[in-house]
Amino acid sequence: MITIRFTNLPGDGIGPEVMSVALKVLETLGLRNGFSLQTSEYDIGGIGIDRHGSALPDSTLSACQEADAILFGSVGGPKWESLPPTEQPERAALLPIRKAFELFANLRPGNLYPELADLSPLRPSTVAKGIDVLCVRELTGGIYFGLPKSRETLANGEERSIDTMVYKTSEIERITEIAVKAASLREKKICSVDKANVLETSVLWRKVVSECIQRLDPTIESTHMYVDNAAMQLVRDPNQFDVILTENMFGDILSDELAVICGSLGMLASASLGTGKNSLGHSFGLYEPAGGTAPDIAGKNLANPCAQVLSAALMLRYSFGMEKEASAIESAVKQTIRDGFRSVDISSGSEFVGTDEMGEAIIDRLPA
Repeated sequence: MITIRFTNLPGDGIGPEVMSVALKVLETLGLRNGFSLQTSEYDIGGIGIDRHGSALPDSTLSACQEADAILFGSVGGPKWESLPPTEQPERAALLPIRKAFELFANLRPGNLYPELADLSPLRPSTVAKGIDVLCVRELTGGIYFGLPKSRETLANGEERSIDTMVYKTSEIERITEIAVKAASLREKKICSVDKANVLETSVLWRKVVSECIQRLDPTIESTHMYVDNAAMQLVRDPNQFDVILTENMFGDILSDELAVICGSLGMLASASLGTGKNSLGHSFGLYEPAGGTAPDIAGKNLANPCAQVLSAALMLRYSFGMEKEASAIESAVKQTIRDGFRSVDISSGSEFVGTDEMGEAIIDRLPA
C-alpha cells in the first residue's frame, strides 16, 4: 500500500471543520484505492500565536519540512486584528511559509458548475455551461518583491514611494514550465497575460514564455493578451481561456476576478508549488481553499467544505502524481452538487445541509 505523507494545518475559524471533512474524504478514498495517509496536525495562524506566541511556530515549520506536501486551512480573524500588521496571522504565517519553501507558482482553478450558474454575476447565457479556467500566477517575483522598494520624504516636503517590477529569465521559465504541465492535463491551451506594450518586464516575459512553450511542448496552443483586455475578456467570455499564465500582480487581480465570476469562494481551491521536489520526485506544494476563516459561522456546522476537499484533490495531483484519485474526488464533488446538495453559501436561499452532511454526501459519491 502506498503511503502519502503530508502535514495538515487547519488554522483558524472554519479551518478545523473543513479540514476534518477533507481528511475523511482522503481516508475513504485511500481505503478504496490502496493508499494510506501519514499526517499530523499542527498549529498555524492565530491559534499558533495563542498557543506558541508565533503565527508560524518552529514545530510547525519543522513538520512541514519533513513532509511531502502541506494541506492548509485558513488563518486570521478579528481576535488578532489589533496586532501590528507584520504580526497578524495572514502575513506572519503565509508569507514566511511561502518564502521557506520557495512557493513560486500559484494555481487557482476557476470552476463554476452549471448547476450553480445562478451564483455568477455574469449573464445566464454566458455561464449556462459552467466555467472551467485555470489561472497560473507567478508568486514570488515582480513588483511585490522587486528592489529597490522605499518610501521617503523629499526636500520639498512631498512623499515619494518606489516599487520595482523585476523578472529574470529563470523565474519566467520555471512558472511557464508549471503552466505547460498543467495545460497538458487539460485542453493544451495557454494564454499568457502581460503588458508588453508598456512594460519592459512584460517584453521579456512574452519572449521567454514563447520560447519556453515551444521548447517544452510545441503542441500546446499559445497566445498572448494584454492584461486590460484579459480582464474584459474574462467577463465577456471566460471559457475562451483554458490556462491563463501571468506574473504576480496581474495574477493577483485576475484570479480574484475569476473567483467573483465563479460565484462562491467556498467552491474554489488553490495550489502553491515550490522549486523543490518531495521525496517522491513530485512538486512540493501547499494546498488551500481560496476563501478565508469566516469567523461568523465558525463552529456552527455551516461552512462549505468543498474548497478544502478540492484542495486535497490538487495535492494528490501535483505532489503525489495521483491523477486518477484527484479526478475521483473532483467528480464526487461535482456529482454532489448535481444531486442537489447545497451548503448555505451556495443555497441561494433554498434548503441547505451542514458541513458534515456535505462531506458525507461527497464520500458517498466516491468510486467504490
